[in-house]
Amino acid sequence: MVKPDKKRGDSPKRELILAGALRAFAKNGFYNTRVSEIAREAGVADGTIYLYFKNKDDLLISLFEEQMEYLIDRLSEELAAVEGGLVERLRAFIHLHFRLAVERPDLAEFITVELRQSAKFVKEYENPKFADYLKMLHSLIEQGQQQGVLRSDLDSRLVTRALFGALDEVLLQLVLAPEAPTDVSDEASQIAEMIVDGLIVRPREDISSTG
Repeated sequence: MVKPDKKRGDSPKRELILAGALRAFAKNGFYNTRVSEIAREAGVADGTIYLYFKNKDDLLISLFEEQMEYLIDRLSEELAAVEGGLVERLRAFIHLHFRLAVERPDLAEFITVELRQSAKFVKEYENPKFADYLKMLHSLIEQGQQQGVLRSDLDSRLVTRALFGALDEVLLQLVLAPEAPTDVSDEASQIAEMIVDGLIVRPREDISSTG
């Protein structure tokens, strides 16, 4: 499995390079971005990049890990501040995922578009940070099932993957839209209503009345 090279640690210059790479990938795409363009965005010499990263794929993987850590930290903070129960936290998770398209369009494009362009990333990278992200979503679903709030007859891991797949696909469409979205609350609410409503345990009389 491919692992990023972290021998230089998280130095300020390394962070400048990662930020420059995110901007360059968002502008030109992963394949079309040259190392010299990343260096220009970061304000460093071309050769400096190779002091911190083996190649462009290594930089891509390191950037993904850093940005996923940012998302995980932010999710943890926002979910901890949600007033209400499990269902409200699950809805908040969905809304935050879509707000990326408005608040961090460069990051949203990087996650939904550019990562798919690296065969090495898709085939070889072990993806621990993405696993942590899915664990947060899976934990919410499992807690809901244990509390009797969400349906326990469904495989929690399958539900997690299906929910993330829906979020990822809709976010991709928002990113690829001709005009950048300025408000995604309606899309987030519709997806939350459709998916969460299907997972909630309803009283038996409600079920029979819809038959």
